[in-house]
Amino acid sequence: MIPLLFSNKDFIVVNKPAGLNFHSEDSAGLVVLIQQQLKLEQLYPVHRLDKMTSGLVVLALNKITAQRFQTLFSERKIEKFYLAISDQKPKKKQGRIQGDMVAARRGSWMLTKAMTNPAITQFISGLIRPSERLYLLKPTTGKTHQLRVALKSISAPICGDERYADSNKAKQEERGYLHAYAMRFELNDEAFAFICPPDNGKRFLDLLAQEQLKSWTKPWDLFKA
Repeated sequence: MIPLLFSNKDFIVVNKPAGLNFHSEDSAGLVVLIQQQLKLEQLYPVHRLDKMTSGLVVLALNKITAQRFQTLFSERKIEKFYLAISDQKPKKKQGRIQGDMVAARRGSWMLTKAMTNPAITQFISGLIRPSERLYLLKPTTGKTHQLRVALKSISAPICGDERYADSNKAKQEERGYLHAYAMRFELNDEAFAFICPPDNGKRFLDLLAQEQLKSWTKPWDLFKA
């Protein structure tokens, strides 16, 4: 059962489990499973999460709402915040990561210094224990693998990320430690804000990580416009 966090006549918000494909591949993906679970004839995805990523997903219930969400996303009027954990020492602990993303080998991406159409991510972090940090990330843009590549670029690949971290080490983790944590937007003249703390993964549930998370309960107040 996929947790349903919110619903109205226009859209629903669910908590996607880590390790579940968004679209159906060898087995039913998130969208199909929710359609079956809620007995809906049609759902309209307006954004997506990687297979390894858990957390907030919005799905429109009608075409008009889907189009409105697409406009909000394209105009960057939806604030999204993610949590990640890395056990590598970063080149910097907070700030901005930006640059063009270019295709690399086997479906991966890499960040360059060019700024033609840059991926932009703001972030802060807190030390959990030596060499292990919890990151709060706010992407301004929405590029494929953006956050995973951003942390890789500052020498802090995400724990459990088999594509961008050490693959042998990543396979020993119980999950990839990237989570869609919070979202805020206005739709049809109504303000919405959702927060969904991670509910699995021993690194996320560790007491020290939970203590750090207590200071990030209003993530939209932590970043400058």
